[in-house]
Amino acid sequence: MSVENGWFYEKNEQWPGQAAGLEIDKVLLQEKTKFQDLMVFQPKTWGKVLVLDGVIQLTEKDECSYQEMLAHLPMFSHAQPKKVLIVGGGDGGILREVAKHACVEKIVHVEIDEGVVNASKKYFPEIAKAFSDPRLELRIADAFAYCNSAESASFDVIIVDSSDPVGPADKLFSPEFYKNASRLLTENGVMASQGECLWIHRELMKGMVETNGKPFFANVEYASMQVPTYPCGQISAFICGKSAGSCEIPRRFPAQDFEFRYYTPRMHTAAFVLPAFLEKELGIYKAPGSLDFIKDCEQIAAAKRQKTTK
Repeated sequence: MSVENGWFYEKNEQWPGQAAGLEIDKVLLQEKTKFQDLMVFQPKTWGKVLVLDGVIQLTEKDECSYQEMLAHLPMFSHAQPKKVLIVGGGDGGILREVAKHACVEKIVHVEIDEGVVNASKKYFPEIAKAFSDPRLELRIADAFAYCNSAESASFDVIIVDSSDPVGPADKLFSPEFYKNASRLLTENGVMASQGECLWIHRELMKGMVETNGKPFFANVEYASMQVPTYPCGQISAFICGKSAGSCEIPRRFPAQDFEFRYYTPRMHTAAFVLPAFLEKELGIYKAPGSLDFIKDCEQIAAAKRQKTTK
């Protein structure tokens, strides 16, 4: 992290040679929690900003795209999620979105750093508002240790809103964690994790599929989200399902009382469309002219014709 001449610059070895900058209007909080450096500031634009260890976690202007997609992609990919585990996400944004689902009976939220929860309640009350939800069981604890000891088949959906794979979040990217997460999920359970940036973390993403996904889940996919204040303006959701079948098509749809700024069922499906270079990296590329490619083209054409005739 660097503050220079009234500007915050996100400089990090995880994305060398590039930096994002926001002009600071006022620093609201700067402290060292038990686990990490925490900063909240008001920039000239984008609304208030939460920073952990020098990396932007959210801004009030674009947090909706990350929070809504990481939460609702797995939630609407499950037919009837009743018990949900949230790992990380101390700002409360994922919790806010999960709490919108009336079918949910219990939410266990495990966050290692109470300082993040307290800062969010004070400076981001609209993001943290679901901490008062009666269905919530908030645990200030190590999620890796919690998942080691939790009962098998106890959750329908697991959402991992972690920071990058350094510091306190490092273990959340390990095969051991994903093995336990699979054990905790019910038969048709779905897991979604912060999956890093497709422009600069392709090797990590491939490794996640091969070592964390395929050994423990029947279905493994990536979805893409646009977040302007994250590196390269993009971040991925790593989606893993206990049962076979893609999560690309929602299994449920929003009720009339749902309020979204970013998520829609069409955005849900579109998020699973990946660029050719990433498909090649992940071994799922369909070459032009191949039978799989032609099949995809025919399905798209059929969908367009069906839409036109309605």
